[in-house]
Amino acid sequence: MSKETFNKDVDVRVQALHIYPIKSCGGIAPTEALLIETGFDLDRAWMLVDEHREFVTQRELPRMALVQPSLKHEDLVLRAPGMLALHLSLSGVEAPVRVRVWTDTVAAFDMGDLAAQWFSDFLGRKLRLARFDPDQRRLSDMRWTGALQAENGFADGFPLLVTSTASLDELNQRLRAQGHADVTQARMRPNLVLDGLDAHGEDHLDEIAFDTPEGPVRLKLVKPCTRCSIPDVDPQSGEPGHAVGDALAGYRADPRMDGAITFGMNAVIVEGVDRVLRVGTVGGASIRF
Repeated sequence: MSKETFNKDVDVRVQALHIYPIKSCGGIAPTEALLIETGFDLDRAWMLVDEHREFVTQRELPRMALVQPSLKHEDLVLRAPGMLALHLSLSGVEAPVRVRVWTDTVAAFDMGDLAAQWFSDFLGRKLRLARFDPDQRRLSDMRWTGALQAENGFADGFPLLVTSTASLDELNQRLRAQGHADVTQARMRPNLVLDGLDAHGEDHLDEIAFDTPEGPVRLKLVKPCTRCSIPDVDPQSGEPGHAVGDALAGYRADPRMDGAITFGMNAVIVEGVDRVLRVGTVGGASIRF
């Protein structure tokens, strides 16, 4: 079989947008989202760190899934079971600090003792909340992005994660066949959910182009998203399980990633900073085989 690469176009539609203000906590699903250099504005702008200033996630603390954010005027409002709401000013920071996310040590700002106590009380561990310093440049792995320098906040490694409704439908069909309940996209934590693709059609997308009132937006899908234990955390209860991971293991071992389990594609912004993506926007995607 020829290894020649060819392209064809397919129409896609923005089915949903998701922003996760605090890394590994709950998300919000706005009808529109502003693109900035690091992805969607406010996405993974904050992160919890331990006493060593190392990041923590649902991998160690699955109850982080129960921290639910909302935006109200100029505040980020956080709610969790049994806790009074915590209001954080979107423009407020306190002392500068250095924090570690994966192998990167980056500049950030501590968010103060009240936020630290709130999270420590709820999660039962001494924690502090940090906000990413916008003057910090943290780049995606250029082995995947090529010459394009893609900036990140506290996301694992890329500005955006893209999934599709068809991919989740395929997973849910397999879960039902094994006697389990359906799950939602909250398990997969995407930023951009697309309609118009076959199951896991996003695996083969090269670029997606959208026309917006502010101008064109172009996203390039560069790396399959390898999956850890987080999709097995129930976002409604904060309890870990194994059904989702078991189902994915049955059909999503990805040879591109040496057999690791993947779901969704990491994307970078080619064009479109300071432009807005909206639910319902139709775009064109090039498919690469």
